[in-house]
Order: sequence, then structure tokens, then C-alpha cells
Amino acid sequence: MQVWATLAAVGALGAAVCAAQQTPVIESADPTRITVDVLRVNMLFTVMDKKGRFVTDLNKEDFEIVENKRPQTIQEFSAETDLPLRIGMLIDTSNSVRDRFKFEQQAATEFIHSVMNGSRDKAMVVSFSDAAELVSDLVEDPAKVVKSINDLRPGGGTALYDAIFYACRDKLSVDQPKYKFRRAIIILSDGDDNLSHYTRDQALEMAQKAEVAIYAISTNTTHDESEGDKVLRYFAKETGGQAYFPFKVEDLEQDFANIANVLRHQYIILYRPNPLLTDGLFHPLTLRVKGQKGLIVYVRPGYYAPKM
Repeated sequence: MQVWATLAAVGALGAAVCAAQQTPVIESADPTRITVDVLRVNMLFTVMDKKGRFVTDLNKEDFEIVENKRPQTIQEFSAETDLPLRIGMLIDTSNSVRDRFKFEQQAATEFIHSVMNGSRDKAMVVSFSDAAELVSDLVEDPAKVVKSINDLRPGGGTALYDAIFYACRDKLSVDQPKYKFRRAIIILSDGDDNLSHYTRDQALEMAQKAEVAIYAISTNTTHDESEGDKVLRYFAKETGGQAYFPFKVEDLEQDFANIANVLRHQYIILYRPNPLLTDGLFHPLTLRVKGQKGLIVYVRPGYYAPKM
């Protein structure tokens, strides 16, 4: 097993993995950094109505993208219902989740069985308590993933941000080109980080660079929104994912089923930014459905350009 927290001092700057389609890839002298030439930005997203139903019959002409107050030209559009998945299961094993841990394991294993499809999909398991630990690497075999989940035992603190950072940087950003895969992290936690070396915003930046959508299921049992719940909601919103707050442990099964459905109902848009900037900064954008205010678009709010 790989304990990632011990690498924090070495890897504080991270790998600069850019959030756009990248061709060609040019390695720099610094082995921790990849420099790329961006041709197009790709946005993978889901559209729902106000009742939470998927909207799957939209066309290219129904959407508009605005970046830096400039409308952008959509070059490619498609409805992607079966992209290969790259899933990171990030499971809180701290003492704070001990009382419902067994049921969480059962719900997570059922999710893996339902969402993984043959040799197309890969999943990994990262536990986090006092440190973030790679329990099972990205594999195609659901049985191996399930076994690693069932072998987990609770105890210790919470290093959530480290788990997100390393899962995105070291694992989920590997397979290229990015637009050929659907990358997602599913967090099962109360969101109360108290031991990470990395900050919340450093973890978010790495997730955005790796184009990972974060889906969070809160383990808070108080029925009142906690600071940890706000953290989970923040990660989901800023990556184009969703956050779930089950009122009882039995609701976890439905939340996992909802995530599985979201991962199979996607649109993808590719466009070349105008103007094309390589400043290494985050570029916010707006993607919306034209003339239909009742539809909700779940999409990351921008991308990181490379620094050339």
C-alpha cells in the first residue's frame, strides 16, 4: 500500500496537468511538470431539469459558452452515455464515521458492482484518516476493488485534502487524451479535514487540472449543515459534480445509484478558446442552455491554461 502523506514535502508543487485537450505533450526538464500545447478545451457535463430528471435530447445549437465575456465557437458536440470511467473511491476511515462504517462499506461495494463495465472501466480505493493511503490501484476487476473496501477499518484523524490531491495528480490524470475518459472521485466523509498537508484550494486546483468531477456523500448524522458539509458542497460545485446529504444510512444506496446514473448521462463540448492564452491561470467560463432557465447544467466552472 502506498501512503501518500509522506510525500507531501516532496510533491508540494504537484504535477501541472492541464485541463484542456492536449496535443502534443512536451516534457520539460523538470520531471514533476508537463508542458503542453492546448488546441481545445473539453467540457464534460450533465443537464437536469428542476425535478432532477436527466435531459438527454439536446443538440449543439442548444448550448452557448462564454469565456472572458466573449461567446466561444463550439467545434465538437456529442452525447456521451458510455465513456470509459476512471473512478477514485475516497473513503473516510477516521473515528468520526465509525458508527455507520459497515453500512457505508456495503453501499460502496454495491456501487462498484453496478457502475463498472467489463474491461472499459477502472476504479481505485483511497482511504484517509491520519494519512491518505492508496489501498487499491486503478484496476479493471470489480472484485479487487470491493475486497479493498471491505478490508478497511476505521480509526484516526482526517486527511481529506491530501487524498484528493494525490488521487488526482498521481492516478486519475494518467490516461490520455482526457476527453476520452470520464474521471470522477466519490468521497464518503464528513468533510472535516484536520490533518492534511495540502490546503482545500490546493486540492481543488489539482482536481480541476485533472478534469475530475467530485461527487460527495456526507456522513454527517446531525441533520444540521456542518462546516464539513460546506466543504463537500464546495468541492462538488467547483468541479461539476454533486453533493448528497442522506438523512439516514439507508439513503446511501439511492445516493450511490444517483451518482452511477449521472456518470452514464453526459454531454461533451470541445472548443478552441478565443483568445488562446497560455498563462498558467484559471479561466472561468459559463456554459448554459439557451432560452431554458429551468434546466440545470452541472459542469466545472473553468479550466487551467498551461504556462508556455
